[in-house]
Parts: sequence; structure tokens; C-alpha cells
Amino acid sequence: MILGAGLAATMMSCSDKTAENDGFKYLLDEFADVKVMRYQVPGWDALSLQQKEYVYHLAEAAKYGRDIIWMQNCRYNLDIRKMLENALVNYAGDKTAADYAKFEAYAKRVFFSNGIHHHYAEDKFIPECSQEYFQSVMNSVGQEQKCAELISIIYDPAVLPQRKSTDKSGDIVAESAVNFYEGVTKAEVEKFYAGLVDPSDKTPVSYGLNSRVVKGKDGVIYEDVYKVGGLYGPALEKICAELEKAAAVAENETQKEYIADLIAYYQSGDLKLWDEYNIKWVNDTLGTVDFVNGFVEDYNDPLGRKATWEGLVNFKDSEASLRAELISDNAQWFEDNSPVDSRFKKKEVKGVTAKVINVAVLAGDCYPAAPIGINLPNADWIRREHGSKSVTIANLTSAYSKAAQESPKNLLGEFAWSEEDIAFEKKYGDLTNDIHTDLHECLGHGSGQLLPETSPNALGEYSSTLEEARADLFGLYYMADPKLVELGILPDMDAYKAQYSSYIRNGIFTQFNRIEFGKKNTEAHMQNRKLIADWCYEKGLADNVIEKKIRDVKTYFIVNDHEALRDLFGELLAEVQRIKSEGDFEAGKALVEKYAVNIDPALHREVLDRYASLGLKPYGGFINPDIVPVEKNGKVVDYRLVYNDNYLEQMLEYGKNYSTL
Repeated sequence: MILGAGLAATMMSCSDKTAENDGFKYLLDEFADVKVMRYQVPGWDALSLQQKEYVYHLAEAAKYGRDIIWMQNCRYNLDIRKMLENALVNYAGDKTAADYAKFEAYAKRVFFSNGIHHHYAEDKFIPECSQEYFQSVMNSVGQEQKCAELISIIYDPAVLPQRKSTDKSGDIVAESAVNFYEGVTKAEVEKFYAGLVDPSDKTPVSYGLNSRVVKGKDGVIYEDVYKVGGLYGPALEKICAELEKAAAVAENETQKEYIADLIAYYQSGDLKLWDEYNIKWVNDTLGTVDFVNGFVEDYNDPLGRKATWEGLVNFKDSEASLRAELISDNAQWFEDNSPVDSRFKKKEVKGVTAKVINVAVLAGDCYPAAPIGINLPNADWIRREHGSKSVTIANLTSAYSKAAQESPKNLLGEFAWSEEDIAFEKKYGDLTNDIHTDLHECLGHGSGQLLPETSPNALGEYSSTLEEARADLFGLYYMADPKLVELGILPDMDAYKAQYSSYIRNGIFTQFNRIEFGKKNTEAHMQNRKLIADWCYEKGLADNVIEKKIRDVKTYFIVNDHEALRDLFGELLAEVQRIKSEGDFEAGKALVEKYAVNIDPALHREVLDRYASLGLKPYGGFINPDIVPVEKNGKVVDYRLVYNDNYLEQMLEYGKNYSTL
């Protein structure tokens, strides 16, 4: 209790410190609907030389995976990127012209999204400069033929319109631009994997995680596996070479062992080795330095099976990790007291660890747009038998907060109902956002269990949305629990209300500033938030739990009864956990299709107009600092951080130095 009380005071003072101007410029560039920031890496100088060298080689390994995510997002992305890079470097025409500014803005968008489709909304975006001007730029740098091959891919809105199709009236595999499938239909892919999966296997590999499914000229369907000597082999060779250098300076033998497993997996493509790596990785809680490197998340796959490549290198913030460790130390209590059916609860929560980290490099599907919290590994049986690691990324959340202070207007002032609401959220908002992230990653994703007969892929294309909803609901339910005050994580029993109010306001309304008018809501995290907010609004209408108010022709959503809202969160959590545990595809589909997809057009138009009046960008991402070896007498004696301040320069530098495919 003493530790908890002290922790609450520490967190409040840390929240206050985020408002201080430390003289470091965070916001670097803005274009389209995007802002680009940079982040600081506190604690770097406290690392030993060996730890810095370890981070350096892990960072190099991460950056060498960049081309893979570009190819995975769409088979034409890499050719388009290289064409744009050529033009940006070599174009000798008038770079002050309005058309060139539009051309450059398109290039920036492509770089930010790792391809020609929006990184979040997943729709293809088209240059604002004319097709004729675009071609003239390419012709001037010797790209006539390549441009002619790709121009319809870039400009025709009917060609590859969505990275991941969600239109259930068609074939979501055949109509998706992602490069996970070639020549196959949804039915053929599902039949292919049904023939591989053994329903009685209690420790199944994640079939299809690291491959494309291809129909050959002979009509035979097979997997083209990502491995050294196989698909994406040149990039994986570079990654393995840097991982070997990292292993030589690792902090402990366990790290060396699981890096060896990771290399063996990349060399063979054997998913059993991926599982072995994850088991050893999740049990390593002693090292300060940690990393993610691999084909991890399946959000971009219309069938929720194939993973995109991502990399992230970090080290622990020991002081800030106290809160996360308190939560993970009490994981069994949270599991036991969850409002879900006892059949779906873990009798023994194993290996749940949590910490706060500072990242040193972002890569692949984590770059430039990055998560602020992570829970891995994803395999349900590994979570059940060995546990999971959860992290909250402190230096990114800090950068977001400080970059927002560099803008003269803010979202809260426009969409909160009253000055009292604004003051309350300013007091508790940053703290409760961080705590919800901790609960979501550490406990939410790690909670619950599948019934023995349930396949991990039973929810198909709805699995990502429902899993994110499950984790969010777990965190929301426990935000209001007296246990958090008892542990000293929350300062009082009013604080949670800030998170409830902001979550509903965002999920039901303000988040749709991110979506083009008339489009549907397709991204898994946004679908999850809309599902929860709309379901609770509907179920609470009779008791006016959430109220829609109009003032001066502006719409506001206000939570009137926070305790009743908590009950609704608990009720929905119980149902979503049942759906996941039983693999109830039809019930999951019904929830998502009814509450998560379609946006009220009047609300959508209003939020877009009000957001536009603020001049704010709804999406954010980061450039990395450079980790530079310092040599003396031919020997590396240190590694220093160089904070870059030019977004395009980093994109072009990465294209030059880390291109492998």
C-alpha cells in the first residue's frame, strides 16, 4: 500500500511534467491528414557500451525489414516508391511550382503509409497534381517506361481501391490489394488451411503467418514462404546478419538463445521455431534491452491470418514501470473477478509481465505510424501456457503530448461539453489514457481462454476487431474498480470518469475525422471503438446513460451515469469473451456489422467540418533518431543519438541504405 500511494503521486507529477517545454521541437512536418514528429530517447546515456551496441545492431536488423512491409501491403508499392525516390532526388525542374508541391505531398503520403493505400483507413489515395504533370516529372528523370506501367495503379480509383477489402458482397481476398494471395479466392484459401489444421492439436503453429498463398499455373495451391532463399530472402539475410552481431553482445544467455531461434526460423521458415523463439522471448524478464522483430500482426490480412513484418527496439524505463508491474503482479485477481463466464477464465494466469519502455527505433509496420502499447506473443496457447509481455511506450506518448502543445488549437476544447469537463479531463486525461493502455495490453489481451475445441482462427475476418474490443472492454471495466485506487494506480474514484467520457466521445463521434466522407469504418481499432460506444449508447438509451446533446448546431455526447456505463462495459465484455472462447462466428459477425461499420452521415459530415476548422491533423507518426558509432583510434568507444529534423531526408536515406528487394 505504501508503494502504491507513492506511485500515484509520482504518476501525477509525471503527468504535470509533460506540459513543460523542454526546448526540443517535436512537430516537424504536416501534410494531408498527417503530422510527423520526432521523439526523444531518455535514459540512453545510462546504458552501458555493450547495451548500446546491442541496441545498434538490433536497430539495423529492424531497418533492413523495411522493404518487406512495402511489398506485403501491395505488390506495386516498392516499384512506385523507387520511382518517387528517383524523382525527388534527381528532378531538376521548378520545385517551387504548386504542382510540384502536390507531387511532393503525394510522395510524403506514400512514404508515411508504406505504400499507396492509407495506413489506417486503407483506401487508395491519388495525387492531387494532374496525371500529365506526374508523368512529366517521371519522364524528366528517365522513368518513362516504369511510369507508363504504373500510372493506372496510381491514378485509376477503380484499380486496387482498398488495401484490405471489407466488402462482404464480394470476395474479400480477391478484391484486396495486399500481397498475401495470388490467383486464389477466399473459399480456396479457407479450404487450403482447413486441410492443414489438426483440430486436436493443443499447441498449433500459426498456419500461414509467414507466407503468400499462390495458385500455380497447374492449378495447384501452395505457400510461398518468407525465408532466406525464399520470398523476401535478401531482406531476411540482412536481418539475420545483424541479429548475429546483436547476439554477440547480448545482455544474457537467454537473449542469445532466442536470437538464435529467430535466425533459424528466418532461415527455414519453420513456424515451430517461431513458437520456440516466442516462448523463450516471453520468459526473458531480466534484460533491460528488448525488441520485436518478425511477422507479427495480422490486421492487414482480410482473413486475419497472415502477418506483416515489423520491428521495434527498446529498453526498460525502470521507474515508470512500477505501475505496469503492479498491474501484472495482480493479474490473477483481475482474471478471477472479471465479469465473464467462469468457463472462459484462466484458472492460473501464467507469465504476465508488463513494463514501460522507451523506443530507440521503429521499423516496418511500426514506422512511421507506431503503436503506444504492445502485448505479445499472439498465439493463444503460448499466452495460456507461458504468458505474455506487455509494454507501454513512454517516449512516444510523451512526444504526442508535447507535439500537441505546439499547436494553438485542441480537440478537447471543440468537442467537450463544458469548461468543467475540459478541466476534469486535463486533470486526469493523460493519466487515465496511460492506465487504460496498460490494462488493455497487459491484462486485456492476456485474459480469458478459448474452449478446448475452439480454433484460434474461428472468427476469421472479424477476429482482429473483436480481439481489440475484448482488450479495450477489459481495460474500461477495470478503470472504475476500487482495486486501482487500493493499489495506488488511480488517485481517487473519480479519475476513471475522464477515460469513460473521452472514450465514448471518440468512439461514437470524433474518431471519424480520420475517414473520408461517405466511406465505411474498416480499420480494426476504429471498428472496435465504434462497436463499444454505439452498443453502449443503444443499450443505455432507456436510462439516458449516454446523452446526445445539441448546442449552437453542434453535437456533443455526454456520459450521465458512469457506474451504469461500467455495467454495460462488463456486459459487453462477457459477450465478446463468449464469442471468442466459443468461436461463435455468426454472433461476432452480427456485432461488428451492426455496430462497427456504418457511420451516421450527418455526424460524419459534422465532425469533418468541425475538425477542419481547427486545422489539426488526425494522424501522427515519427521519424527515428540515428544511432551513430563513435570511433577513437579505430575502435568504437560509444554510440550517440542524432535527432533528425527532416522527414523526407530520412525516407530517402532509408531507401538508399536499407533497400534489399
